[in-house]
Amino acid sequence: MNKNRLEAFSDGVLAIIITIMVLEIKVPHGTDWQALAPLLPVFLSYVLSFIYIGIYWNNHHHMLHSASKVNGSILWANLHLLFWLSLIPFATGWMGENSFAPAATALYGGILLLCSIAYWVLEQTIIQKNGKDSILAKAIGQDLKGKLSPLLYLTGIALSFWSPWAANGVYVLVALMWLIPDRRIEKVYEEN
Repeated sequence: MNKNRLEAFSDGVLAIIITIMVLEIKVPHGTDWQALAPLLPVFLSYVLSFIYIGIYWNNHHHMLHSASKVNGSILWANLHLLFWLSLIPFATGWMGENSFAPAATALYGGILLLCSIAYWVLEQTIIQKNGKDSILAKAIGQDLKGKLSPLLYLTGIALSFWSPWAANGVYVLVALMWLIPDRRIEKVYEEN
């Protein structure tokens, strides 16, 4: 199977996700700077989610670039990832509209957790199809960031009921860990 359709479809879905998120930011009715103040939580949640979608898009691109073969299992694993990513606009909107309320912040972290699990499933499915000696398998190695991220999301979810701001701090920390594009795949390409 050709992976170009998979990449193009995924890019389109991610672009739509970003578009939906920005359309959720409503224009204020006032004409002064104070009219923007109520939008600050909405804007902050949008920025964090935009960064997360960008991180997934970047790493997804690198991961698919390393795959030489795709099959039906990879297509379904990719749809599984896109499903959870498509829920980010809902969680972003709920969290922002409710000024980072505990339940909304916990749901946001839960969706981030499920996105990370779905990404791992896709990664493992690609490795299974392309082999243990594939570029992706070599690049992933011990995958410390990949193992640490779900634990941090669980921590953020638990913290959200005590301090939503601390929980969001954890979500920002995970984003910062992944903000710099994952160079492991590029390094393996350079070595070969």
